Amino acid sequence: MSNDTLARESLTSKVEPLNISDFLGNKLFSDTINKFNLLLLYMSYKGIYRPSNPKKYKGDPQNIIYRSLWERKFMNYCDLNENILEWASEEFWIPYLDPTTNRVRRYFPDFFIKYKDKESNIRRSVIEVKPMRETLQPKATKGKSRKTLINESVTYAKNQAKWKAAREFCADRKLEFKIMTEKELGIR
Repeated sequence: MSNDTLARESLTSKVEPLNISDFLGNKLFSDTINKFNLLLLYMSYKGIYRPSNPKKYKGDPQNIIYRSLWERKFMNYCDLNENILEWASEEFWIPYLDPTTNRVRRYFPDFFIKYKDKESNIRRSVIEVKPMRETLQPKATKGKSRKTLINESVTYAKNQAKWKAAREFCADRKLEFKIMTEKELGIR
C-alpha cells in the first residue's frame, strides 16, 4: 500500500459524515442560511457570457464579461429577446468629471441596446444596471458606521456624475439613458 493510500484511509476513518438533518431543526442554522441567501442576492459575480445569438452582439462575442448576476440576467434577456436587434456590453466610454478627484475619467455604461418597441419603432438605449440602494442618497442610520456612510456617499457622488454625463451624451445623440435596478429586472 502506498503512503498516499494509507494517509487517505486514516483521514477518512476518523471523519464522520455530515448529516444535514441534524441541522434542519436548528434555528441558528436556518437563520444563517437566510442571511447567506440574502448576501448572495447582493454579491457580485464575474464571468464570461457566451451568447446564443452572437450576430446580435456588437463587439467581440467571445469577450462579454458580466460583473454581477443582474448583468448576466440582462445579457440573457438581450440575447434571447427577438425585439432586441443589437446589444453591446461595456463597448464604449463616456468622459465624466469625477467629483472626488476633480479629474476627467472614463465611464463604461453596462449596455447599449437597439430594439423594436411595441409600435415597431426602432429605439436605442444606454442602460446601467445598479442596485436600488446605489441610486438613492445615503442616509446616516443607527448602526451604520461613519466609514460605511462615507463610502456610500462617495459611490453615490461618482454615480451621479457618471449618469449626468451619460444623460448629456445620450441627449446629444438621440439615445435614451435608463438605470435598471432590481425592480425593473424582476429581482425581489
